[in-house]
Amino acid sequence: MSVTPLDTSRVKTIVGLGLALATPFCHLGDLGRAHSGLGPLWGGEVLWWIVGVALLIYVAAVERRPLESIGFRTPTILDLVYAIGAGTLMVVGIILIVTLLLPALHVNISKQLATVLQTPLWFWVLQVSRAAVVEEIMFRGYGMERLVESSGSRLLAAITTWLLFTAAHISSWGIGQVIIAAFGGAILTLLYVWRRNLWSNMIAHWLTDAAAFIVPHR
Repeated sequence: MSVTPLDTSRVKTIVGLGLALATPFCHLGDLGRAHSGLGPLWGGEVLWWIVGVALLIYVAAVERRPLESIGFRTPTILDLVYAIGAGTLMVVGIILIVTLLLPALHVNISKQLATVLQTPLWFWVLQVSRAAVVEEIMFRGYGMERLVESSGSRLLAAITTWLLFTAAHISSWGIGQVIIAAFGGAILTLLYVWRRNLWSNMIAHWLTDAAAFIVPHR
């Protein structure tokens, strides 16, 4: 039975969506720490970077499509302005969540926040950069763009990738981290729907995480 070009294209999209949206749930950090031989810090990041690079190669070499198809478009001045604005909004919102909402819900993440200062600054620069680059490629770039193409609905694609992004942040930090990720993910999703520029999203994501994890080391 022959496979038509349309079927082939659909299969490629399904495989790509699996790589982008399923691998974040495969405990990449734990696998890297256990099997990479790079130790608990470098090892926890290496597989994330490998998957991110693999997804870019997949788009270019397997799908044979330009990276513009997943949002890598030259940013304009407005894209940069909106990136900074979105990052600022997220930082302010997260401060309010941590200082007002979480205490009202009797959720305490002080112990988790204290671990930030116990981990070297270089590690947080690496992790913040990885999160900003790789997660935006996975969820907003490839994930949203290909789901829009497959479903014909930008709203469905936005909601699906937002929910998956939030779920991917379930960790030892507990419900507090999930609430923060849901808020940040909503802003990042809206930013991408509005601008469709992955660079803008990466900058906003980096600024937000840097404020939370790099600035405390000053």
